[in-house]
Amino acid sequence: MSKILYVQTDKNVKVTKESILLGDIAKLSCSDSKILQRNQCRKVVSLPQKKYGRYVVSATDLIKEIQKEEENVDVTHIGEPTFIVTYEDPSAKSSVISWTKTILISLVTFFGTAFSIMTFNTDVSVGKLFKQIYRMFTGEKSSGFTVLEVTYSIGIAIGVIFYFNHFGNRKLTQDPTPMEVQMRVYEDDVDTTIIEKDERRNKESCGSNS
Repeated sequence: MSKILYVQTDKNVKVTKESILLGDIAKLSCSDSKILQRNQCRKVVSLPQKKYGRYVVSATDLIKEIQKEEENVDVTHIGEPTFIVTYEDPSAKSSVISWTKTILISLVTFFGTAFSIMTFNTDVSVGKLFKQIYRMFTGEKSSGFTVLEVTYSIGIAIGVIFYFNHFGNRKLTQDPTPMEVQMRVYEDDVDTTIIEKDERRNKESCGSNS
């Protein structure tokens, strides 16, 4: 009776070497530990040396590589039929570069948010509105720095913290933040575009050869 080897692939996996083993890009499961260990270390993909980037890989190619050596093993694939292997330069993952990117993104986000809030306040004349409200309830002229401005500023800060569900290294809840959701949507869109572009290019090359 043949054994079943389950192969699960995700939409995007990261590697740092050109010689890729099956265990590097897929999750494997099998009742036979020898078959499992043997296929964990099986070389299935060879990427161009030091040509870092994204490469489209078909799960069918992985199954073919397994079946070449495993005649008595039934391969059952789970997950993405076509996925992306992101080949990264291991030397590029330095702490200095990572911190520099983090600081730059944080500055852009901070000043961009501040500019958006100021533009909104100017467009709807929040300052003028506060002066009118203050004069209406107190009968005095507003100095521009009253309890209305203070509580409004505090309310914006609290609202931003609750909206982004994040403050420092802490999360208010276990739900993903809006930024994490948008980044995931962006990554999915990029992966889908790369896969569709590769499939279209293969179809065009097959059409021209015929």
